[in-house]
Amino acid sequence: MRNAVNWFEIPVKDYNRAKQFYTTVMGTKITDLPMPEQNMKYGTFAYDEDNNGVGGAIVEGDGQVPTNNGTTIYLNGGEDLNLALEKVEPLGGKIIMPKTDIGQFGFIAQFIDTEGNKVALHSIM
Repeated sequence: MRNAVNWFEIPVKDYNRAKQFYTTVMGTKITDLPMPEQNMKYGTFAYDEDNNGVGGAIVEGDGQVPTNNGTTIYLNGGEDLNLALEKVEPLGGKIIMPKTDIGQFGFIAQFIDTEGNKVALHSIM
C-alpha cells in the first residue's frame, strides 16, 4: 500500500532560524542540502527511506512564501505532544490549538512557526 503523502516542503523566510526551531521542537536532525543553482537553502527532516517513510524539508528561496492559510501538515509529535509544545513559544512560535484529545486517533495540536506557517502535531498518546 502506498502512502497518500510521500514528501512535503515547509516554506521559510529565514532558513537558519527555521532549522533551529524545527530541530529543537521536533528533536530531530535537519540535513542541509543547499541548492545554489536554484538560489535555495534546503534541509530535509530525518525519515526512514527504507520503509517508505514520508519525508519533508524546509526551504528558503524565491517563491517560497510561508502561510497560515491552506494545507495543514501534521508532523509526528512523538510519544507526548507536550514535550514538543513546551518548546514552541520559547523559540518564537505560537500555539494556536493546545494538545487536544481526538479519541481513538490520539492527540493533535497546532502552532504558528517562526516563519508564519500553521503546522500541526499528532501523537497516539
